[in-house]
Amino acid sequence: MALNPHQQSLIIHEIKKSLGKKDSDQLSDYQMAKGAWRLRKTIGREIKEALLMLLGILSAGFGLKGFLIPNGLIDGGVMGISLLINKETTIPLSLLIIFINLPFILLGWQQISKIFSIKSIVAISLLALAVAFFPYPDVTHDKLLVAVFGGFFIGAGIGLCIRGGGVIDGTEVLAISLSRRRSLSVGDFILLFNIIIFSVAAYLLSIEIALYSILTYLAASKTVDFILEGIEEFTGVTIISPHSAEIAEFIKQKMGRGLTIYTGKRGFGKRGESLVATDIIFTVVTRLEISRLTLEVEKIDPNAFLVMQSIKDTRGGMVKKRPLNH
Repeated sequence: MALNPHQQSLIIHEIKKSLGKKDSDQLSDYQMAKGAWRLRKTIGREIKEALLMLLGILSAGFGLKGFLIPNGLIDGGVMGISLLINKETTIPLSLLIIFINLPFILLGWQQISKIFSIKSIVAISLLALAVAFFPYPDVTHDKLLVAVFGGFFIGAGIGLCIRGGGVIDGTEVLAISLSRRRSLSVGDFILLFNIIIFSVAAYLLSIEIALYSILTYLAASKTVDFILEGIEEFTGVTIISPHSAEIAEFIKQKMGRGLTIYTGKRGFGKRGESLVATDIIFTVVTRLEISRLTLEVEKIDPNAFLVMQSIKDTRGGMVKKRPLNH
């Protein structure tokens, strides 16, 4: 897309601002190119995050109005508190979503970042508007389908909003803040928080509703994990072997994976202490490829030392498989 002179001058001005230059300063071609690249990356990232949050809001609204609200089920977290109070009072759900989340978002302003809090406020406000005015269909009244698919769409909404840099449920903000002051983990606080919510739901509503609501929460939490961690679960593999060159060749040529080789020294092993320099291989594979990798490494060197660890997310590098030359 061609830019007119006015647009070009605006972009140049923004580049100068990002580089800390005044209009009178001269910028080299390299600085201009670097500034333009940074600006494009920033704009592209912001657009992507905004689209993710918009999809997340629509998905969560669909889970609420299309499944949970018409059938009287609740979810965990702040959303569950809002639904529970809405069922027991006449306060509109949209207002509850905003006001109950507000203290948690203000906490996030102090504990995480201002940008995070601003995005979260916008996302929560848009979700409240979607719940109040968007005409979602009433999908089904089968409680099992409601629990599973209602939880799925709410979890997808929460996960997409987190991917976009904000939240529509402030429970995790509170859990992160409390975990910094106590020995319990974030997951422990969230579990304890939801046990209290579902216990109150069993008392005020019924045990059956509480049990279906727990199923909704489980479906939502698994969907959040799926959205955040992706379809492929990656595993980082460290390989120490004197046959590192042959193993590296197999990983590159037969598996089509990238790898990093760095130099280390052997410490204390089966043969005693031996500070011998050795190449250490690190690669990232999917869980479906672990069996093949370990089998081939064992064929090359039965005494190779392998360390594997789960990886939540990856950035940069060559994580996706490259095309193999047959």
